Parts: sequence; structure tokens; C-alpha cells
Amino acid sequence: MAFSTALANLQDKCACFICLDLFKNAVTIPCGHNFCRSCICLLWEGLNDNFPCPVCQISFPQKRVHKNPQIQNLVDIIKNLQRTQRKWRRQEECTVCPKHNQPLALFCMQDLEVLCIQCSFSEEHQTYHIYPMKRAAFQHRKILEGYIESLQYKVKEAGKVLTQQYRRALELRKKFRYKNREISVEFEQVKLFLQNEHEALLNEIHIEELVALSELKKYVGTLSDYISTLEDLLKKAEAEDVQSDITLLTCVPRTYNGLKHLRRPEPWSFRAKQYGLSLPPQYSCLDRIIKQFQIDVTFDLDTAHPQLVISKDRKSVFYSEARQGVRVCGSPQRFLLWPALLGSQGLHSGRCYWEVKVGNESLWTLGVCQDCLPGDWSNQPSVAEGFWAIGKHSESGYVTYGPKRTELLPVVRPSAIGIFLDYDLGELSFYNMNDRSLLYTFSNSFTSTVWPYFCTETDSEPLKILPIPPQA
Repeated sequence: MAFSTALANLQDKCACFICLDLFKNAVTIPCGHNFCRSCICLLWEGLNDNFPCPVCQISFPQKRVHKNPQIQNLVDIIKNLQRTQRKWRRQEECTVCPKHNQPLALFCMQDLEVLCIQCSFSEEHQTYHIYPMKRAAFQHRKILEGYIESLQYKVKEAGKVLTQQYRRALELRKKFRYKNREISVEFEQVKLFLQNEHEALLNEIHIEELVALSELKKYVGTLSDYISTLEDLLKKAEAEDVQSDITLLTCVPRTYNGLKHLRRPEPWSFRAKQYGLSLPPQYSCLDRIIKQFQIDVTFDLDTAHPQLVISKDRKSVFYSEARQGVRVCGSPQRFLLWPALLGSQGLHSGRCYWEVKVGNESLWTLGVCQDCLPGDWSNQPSVAEGFWAIGKHSESGYVTYGPKRTELLPVVRPSAIGIFLDYDLGELSFYNMNDRSLLYTFSNSFTSTVWPYFCTETDSEPLKILPIPPQA
């Protein structure tokens, strides 16, 4: 028993970490660990400048292996001891039948049982093939040799697969380390960008503050001079008021002339610029919204004002002075008093995005409305239930329409508007696609189907629903 234990321990010490079998052509790598030459070569196959040890994970810049004849000699000794152990086991095996106390000399090929002569005459074995033990052992040894070859091949193949999987683990570890470094570098770049952006904005605000204070100081000086002039005129008028008639009348032309040319300084006003952080496009969530939720929106002909001209693909619309008689036929949802129309698809759940090119139109309105929106309103409402929109109402004025009216101050003039509806969350957001900034977000609980809303006013330039970009 002690011999078997010692031999098993010795086998463990001389087993390759990769194939888990006894070393074949044992080699040692620079860190001191030993492997089969074929196993370590297969593991390092395809690597160029980084050769890791699968045991201690130390990497080497070059592929260096050295023969280890001492280990290989030890493996040969273990194999000899294994053969000796097998012989001892065969000799120690019981060779006497426990039932009849006779030598075991026969083998039943059907029951695969070792028998003595008396056992072979029993009823259960009389009709079976009984072979002498040596002949049966020879045949079964041949069969086992076939199994051994098959198992050796399977062990070898499994070892190759194990090596490949281990290489995959190394590659995955390498990829994830690279990703960690990549993320760290990207965050450092974002930090640097934010720091520079912060400093630039603070500097810009400081300059604006200095300019404003300088203008204010100049205005205060002008106003002080104006007040001094007023005080002088007041003193003169009071002095002349107590003079004799002739003196008073003599001074009147000069007094009136001073009052006539007196001008009060215009009130000083200052409007601070709008500042905001504009992240680089790659950090904007807008791209993900566009790719994932953009839908194909088209215009609904049955709701269009009679003087709106719609393209064949129902993606472009403009106002024409000529009445479009072909579509004047009655529809309770048709807009008759101002040039508007709806999208053909009602929205009642989920998230969706569409984009509209407004170009240089002087007036436009975009948004959504509930299907209860009355088409016979005398004018487009600035405040109404079931209506959420933004629009351009003057050369540089932008406002929100719907539950409340709010003025918008876009830093960059928009020529295309992105509209994102999250029906379930109850949010409707508008984006300026020129600088990818958020213009406004409505927060509301939608209770019924809503429809995309478009109003082109009386401008000759068309509104265009932009197509869905092809997926990369």
C-alpha cells in the first residue's frame, strides 16, 4: 500500500500541467516549470512577443525551452515501476475458487467469469463457451489493447482541446486587460476634455463679466453726467424763478434751449450668453436612440390642409397658394384653418424616434397630438391639452406649445429636429440635430394614441421627414 501511494505521488509530480499525463520529451521553460515539448509548443503557437507560463503566468519575450533529461529519466523509471506493480498485482490475485477450493483455470466468455473445472460443469455454464484462462486472457488482452489505443487517442485529442481552451483563456484575459486599458485611457481623455471645457467656459464667462462690468461702468458715468446736468438746470430754473420779470424773460430762451437738447441715456440692458457643456458626438446617447428606435413616419393625406402639396413618398410637404382640390373631400380630422397635417401612424406604446428637416423655414411647428385634437381650431393653440410641440414663431424666436408656453434659446440655429417619444415613460424630447443638443423635454402621462404633428405655415420651403439611415 505504501509503495502504491508513493508511486501515485511520484506520478503526480511528473505529470504535465497541460495534458495531465506523464511528461513526453520533458522541457523546462525560464521560470523553472516543466512541460511536454509538444504541449508547450502548441500553447505558444501563433504568439510573437509574449510567451506566458500556464502555471505561474509569468511572460517571457522569447520562446525558450531546454531539454530536461533528468525528468525524462524519472518518467522512464515510473513506467518501469508501473509495469512491475501490474505484475505483482497479477501474481497476488487469488488463483483458487472460493466455492470448490480448486485452481481457477477456465473463463466463461458469456458471463465474463473466472471458473474452476467443477464450476464449468454447473448448469448455469454448461451451454456457454468456456475457454482456458490463457487463451481467454490473450483474446481479452487484444481487445483491451484496442481500447487502450482508442483511449490514448481520445486523451491526446482532449489534451489538445484543453490546450486550445487554455490558450483561449489567455487570449480572453489579454483582450479584457486591453479593454480595461482602453476604457481607462478613454476616461482620462474625457476627464481632460471636461477639464479643458470647464476652464474654457470659466474663462469665457470671466471675459463676458469684465465686458459687462465695463459697459455698466460706462453707462453709470453717462447717467451720472445726465443727473449732474439735470441738477444744474434745476438750480438755474429755481434761481430764475425768483428773479424779476424782465430778468426771467431774458433767461427763458437759454433755459428752454438747455431743456430742449437734454437727452436721457437709453436704459442699459445686458443678456448673458447661454452656456452649456457639449460632449463630443461619440459620447452622446442620441446615436443609440437613432439606431435603435427610429421609425418610418409618413404624412397622412386625410388630415392635410387643402393647400398643402405632399410628395409621392409622403415624406415632403410644402404650402401652395393654389388649393389642392383632389384632397378637399370631407374628413373630420382634416385641418382647414391652418396648414398642418398628421403622421399616418398612431403611437400608443414603446419608444420611437423620427427626424424632420426644417431648413431655413421662417415658421414651423413639430410635435405630437392626441387623436381628439379638433381640426377646426381657429388657430394653432399655444396652450392646449393633448398637444405637445415646439416651433419657430419669428426670425429667431422658438417656443413650446401645449400644456404651457416656454421660450427656447438654442445656441445654434436648428435646420433639422430630432423627436424622441417614450410613451410608457411619458416623455417627449426634441433635439437640435445641428449641434445634437437637447432643446426641450415634455413630461406627461399619455392616456391615448398620439400622432406626429407637422405645421409648415405658409413658407414655400418644404418640411421633410428624413429617411432611416442604413444599418452599418
